[in-house]
Amino acid sequence: MKIPGKIRFIVLISSIILLQNCTKAAEGSNMTPPAPELPVYTVITSPATTYQEFPTALEGKNNVEIRSQVDGYLDKIYVEEGAYVRAGQPLFKIDSRAYGEQMNMANANLQVANANIQKAKVEVDRLEPLVAAKVVSDVQLRTAKANYAAAVAAASQAKASVGGARINVGFTTITAPVSGYIGRIPYKKGSLISRTDPNPLTLLSDISEIYAYFSLSELDFIAFQNKYEGATLEEKLKNMPMVDLVIADNSIYPQKGKMSIVDGQFDKSTGAISVRAVFPNAGGTLRTGNTGRVRMPQLMSNAVVIPQESTFEIQDKTYVYVVGKDQKVTSKPVKISGKTENYYFISEGVKPGEKIVFTGIGMLKDGVSIKPKAISSDSLLKAKPL
Repeated sequence: MKIPGKIRFIVLISSIILLQNCTKAAEGSNMTPPAPELPVYTVITSPATTYQEFPTALEGKNNVEIRSQVDGYLDKIYVEEGAYVRAGQPLFKIDSRAYGEQMNMANANLQVANANIQKAKVEVDRLEPLVAAKVVSDVQLRTAKANYAAAVAAASQAKASVGGARINVGFTTITAPVSGYIGRIPYKKGSLISRTDPNPLTLLSDISEIYAYFSLSELDFIAFQNKYEGATLEEKLKNMPMVDLVIADNSIYPQKGKMSIVDGQFDKSTGAISVRAVFPNAGGTLRTGNTGRVRMPQLMSNAVVIPQESTFEIQDKTYVYVVGKDQKVTSKPVKISGKTENYYFISEGVKPGEKIVFTGIGMLKDGVSIKPKAISSDSLLKAKPL
């Protein structure tokens, strides 16, 4: 069938239009997408305080096991678990009747010994003039004097027994050796108490000051010695600034502490040395057994500062994207020497004046071109202070 010329013309025009549209679509698919516009931060230096943290276990100033020094039944418990007591306050009472009878017997023996002294003294006084008159031999006098000396010694022994019995009676009332808080009391009234019991009657903890013990590695200890002035370790400790305590909920304990002592030697098994910081604890907020972190400050006069959100991690290493003069990005590893809530302090990797991508780094890879949008470090520091 012969197609009319008018129809052939319409088909030809439609084919040309379709071919042009396909060509434009193909050209569009081969076009390079525009470079993304990303905020860029210029690395600066600033005075800052960094912190080094160490896990710590807390102990009270005095932790005393309260034990009985005599055997017997627990007659009275004067305190409650968790109560605060003062030094000298009665805590427990052991049945003292048997020890009271022992003291009565010791007193009676002392009286007998004193009577024997008087008896021996009378015999010596009787024999001395007779020996002088040569009525009796001096052997009898020497024997009488020996008996007198034995009586005096026996009286001294009896007196010591009275003292020992009195001490045992005193031991039946157990008092607090220091002020502090009472721990758990595993024994109840009527329990048989022995000096050899494996468990104490309770634990008394003086927490007016809290000792925070932590460990320094050999490298940390050398850095600590080189950081502070002083000819001796004691002088360096005095020149060290106060330290903070980060408690279990990550809040900062309101009272600052002072470094006070360093162990005499390194532990061969761990390669670390034990260090102690002392924190005031008048309100009793902290208790023996609490955990936390001691935070040691370090003042840096010219710290290289970058925002934390400008970094990313790969295999335990931290990187940033540095923007080159050609506006292409390159990843570089950085070494972190300290941090605050919003910033890292860098010791290696980037230098002041270099430009790094501030945010949006998740879409980047090495060699990608970007359109930098500079952000002011002053405005950033004002919004997020160091």
